Formats: sequence, structure tokens, C-alpha cells
Amino acid sequence: MTVVLDGAIGTVLSNLGIATPAPLWSATAVRDHPDVIAALHAAYAAAGATVHTSVTFRSAPATAGDPSPALTRRAVGLARGAVPRSHRVAGSLAPIHDCWRPDLSPPDAIDAHRRFAALLADAGCDLLLAETFSNPDEACVAARACVETGLPTWVALTPGFDGRLMTPVELTRAARRVADLGAEVVLVNCFPVAQADRWVDALISAGTRWGVYANAGEPGDPHANGTLGAAKRYADLVQGWVDRGASVVGGCCGTNPSHIRAWTDRIG
Repeated sequence: MTVVLDGAIGTVLSNLGIATPAPLWSATAVRDHPDVIAALHAAYAAAGATVHTSVTFRSAPATAGDPSPALTRRAVGLARGAVPRSHRVAGSLAPIHDCWRPDLSPPDAIDAHRRFAALLADAGCDLLLAETFSNPDEACVAARACVETGLPTWVALTPGFDGRLMTPVELTRAARRVADLGAEVVLVNCFPVAQADRWVDALISAGTRWGVYANAGEPGDPHANGTLGAAKRYADLVQGWVDRGASVVGGCCGTNPSHIRAWTDRIG
């Protein structure tokens, strides 16, 4: 059975007019608009998602300038409290620096990733999602740190919003490496949905359990907005991934609950 992951939070917040400034980005709303975050988690659950990503992508001390661990715990708690008890909360863990600058990944990131992975586990996450990694070496470090907690670990690699940060061959190699370290599912995320075929081919070549959560599109792309028509087009592509064997499907930037609903309505 294919697991349904949720969709974007940050771009939905932006569309609602809620500021998500650096360094916390969407985690700012955990602090300032917790009711909106909880409502978004609930909306994804109502749309059919059963795995919900905590808004912790930039709440780690190493990435956000040493915020209180209470912010991370609050983010996990908001997800947990907004969705059915049978659903799972995935703790989001990001690259130390910039997901679009693999050259900035530090050579000594293991301690930072271990500390944050342990915090997410202690906060009550059901699984850990190391996501949007474009540097294969740091992806492996993050995978190792997450697996050490004993929680199921998923790792999402990204070729970037323009698809230029990895080649398909590089993504295949990275997928095998993190799987060998214990990642249960290897995903590709945060890339233009129109490029999906080449990255799905790469994951299939890796021979791992795999999943996809793509960006709805670039400005001008019919997948880039939240209209029902765009959501149905995204669902057509999701169906193709499932038909090819995807273990996990969801949405990244530009998606919203309507994108998840458009596909789950098909499968009941």
C-alpha cells in the first residue's frame, strides 16, 4: 500500500499572507500563528494524508541560531494534536546550512544532526524525515544520526528547484548509500513536477523503497497553483508514480490540501 504524505506548509502560509522570514522560515508561524499550523495539519488529515511533517525544517539550533528546544517540541505537539491518533508524525530534519548550497555542507555535521534527531525523537515523532538534502555526504550523515535514534528513517534527496543540483546518476548513488545506512524509504523532493520521470527512474534504479513529493510547479506552470484543475493534473502524475511502485507520495512547495485530496479521492 502506498503511504500518503502531506503537502507544503511554507508556501501555503505565504499564500495566506503570513510572513515566514529567515532563519526560522515556516517555524516562525509555530511561534506566532500556532492555530494556523494546527489547522493546516488537520486539513491535510482530512484530505487523506496519514503522515504529517512537523514544522521543524529550520528549528534546529544549528540552522536557526539556537532557538529554544521548546519551539521544536511545540511544532511536533501541534501536528500530534491536530491529526487522528492512528496517523504518524514525521520529524523534519534539514541540512545544516542551505539546501540549495551543497558546497556549504560542513564536514563535521554528525553531532548537530544527532542532537536534533534525538530532540525530535524525544518530542514524540513516530519517524524521522531528513529532507531536502542536495549534498549526498551530508545526507548520509543525517541518515546515520536519525537511524541511531531507533525510529524509522526516511531520507529525501533533492536535485533542486531547477533540477541542477544532482544528476540522475548521482541521485541513484546517494539513494543506495542512505539505504545502506538504514533509511527505510528514499524519496526525491522539492523539484519541478514536470521533471518527475527522470528522478523516478533514478530511484527505481537504486533498488530501494522510494517515494516522491514534488513542487507543484514554477510560475506560469499549470501545476503551480491550488486550483482544482491543477490539483487534478498533479494527481494524474501521482497516479503514475504509484503505478510504478512508489511507497510514499505527497506534495512539496506549491501544493496544498486540494492536491492531496485530488489523489486520495481516486483511491477512496
